[in-house]
Amino acid sequence: MASHPLHYLSLMEVSGLLQSGATSSVAVTEALLARIAALDDGLKSYTTVLADRALAKARAADSEMQAGFRRGPLHGVPIAVKDLCYTDYAPTSAGMFIHKDFVPPYSATVVERLERAGAIILGKLSMTEGAYATHHPKMRTPINPWNKEVWTGSSSSGSGAATAAGLCYGSLGSDTGGSIRFPSAGCGLTGMKPTWGRVSRYGICHLSESLDHIGPMTRTAADCAAMLGAIAGADPNDTTALAAPVPDYLAALGGGIRGLRVGIAEAYAFDGLDAETGAALEGAKQALVELGAKLVPVVFPDIYEASTAWGQLCMVETAIAHDATYPSRGNEYGAGLGGFIKAAGDVSAKDLGRAQIVRGKFCGQVAEVFEPIDVLLIPVMKTVTPGAAEWIEMVKGDISHLLRYTAEFNFTGQPALTMNGGFDKRGAPIGFQLVGKHLSEELLLRAGHAYQSITDWHARHPALD
Repeated sequence: MASHPLHYLSLMEVSGLLQSGATSSVAVTEALLARIAALDDGLKSYTTVLADRALAKARAADSEMQAGFRRGPLHGVPIAVKDLCYTDYAPTSAGMFIHKDFVPPYSATVVERLERAGAIILGKLSMTEGAYATHHPKMRTPINPWNKEVWTGSSSSGSGAATAAGLCYGSLGSDTGGSIRFPSAGCGLTGMKPTWGRVSRYGICHLSESLDHIGPMTRTAADCAAMLGAIAGADPNDTTALAAPVPDYLAALGGGIRGLRVGIAEAYAFDGLDAETGAALEGAKQALVELGAKLVPVVFPDIYEASTAWGQLCMVETAIAHDATYPSRGNEYGAGLGGFIKAAGDVSAKDLGRAQIVRGKFCGQVAEVFEPIDVLLIPVMKTVTPGAAEWIEMVKGDISHLLRYTAEFNFTGQPALTMNGGFDKRGAPIGFQLVGKHLSEELLLRAGHAYQSITDWHARHPALD
């Protein structure tokens, strides 16, 4: 048995216990349901807890495993999904008060794939309104389990809080401008924003269809590999899902990274960081060198036009996603999402056309940056994670500076792995990213696993017990 309490084991550690028969899915599920009941009134990470259904699925998983039938590493492991994933057995609000009782007629492909892999879905996780930047005032706002005064991240805030607090062993998040990476950084998790199209978005409530990504948020790179392997791949219900074969991400983890070419864009990624963030990024760089990676200096293109274009595309596509309820029910929206959709009316056809042109050129420029490198090492933000109250004030103004290291890779559709690289003086985690070429998730996860083999930031947990 590992040294951590049961709820703080990694997904793969729990998987090993289940596979060996050292514990049962029912026992693990009961333990996490009890922890949710004890802690989540304070953390507010779940919108819906599916206790009876989860226990029934756990009993079925135990029966299968006792009969010698193994579905894979997720079999019998309790996880949870962000509340923008359709479930035909529970409400899907997408953080919107007007949809709090909406039960979809079908489940999202990612949900079905997780359950086919044997995962036990404990419930649906809280999120910002419509996956934008702020929570609806009538919906739950998750609390960061490391420090209640620190921003939990948006919009996969419930996924970040629940996974960090030991209320599930892994979760699904979504990322349009950083919403897997911000809560993963702020809550000390390992989060994968896959290549655009690597994971089906069928049955997902969209913020911005051409920028949205779905991916796992877990405690380790190995856990991410297990979840990504279950959800990735082509989908006849989503023509944007890529048909490229899905590698065995878990099998590839042990290959090491000797000779890995790590891009260092000094002016873009290292200049102007606050001291704590800079120290964490330097620590990550030195760990990669210790593992045999080679540092390669690169120059990243100017991001001003791309940032503006990302914002214009996101606004317009968000307005399209809300055609059915905005402006007809606009008075029921929160100020943040409602204001963002309203601002889409100021984007002209010429603006939108120019944004598409900028996107194409920027993608080409970034592709050139990656020609001599395998991964790019960058922070998640220029500073440590802002305070929760500070974020509320920040989002009332221009937050493009916060998206400097995130939204650009929603624009290009490249995969990015976020990991914990240390802690600030408040005791809050500091994240960093490894960004790869399209469909390089296997390499990113191998690099992340190598990094976590010689560091222990990912193995630390908030003191909630």
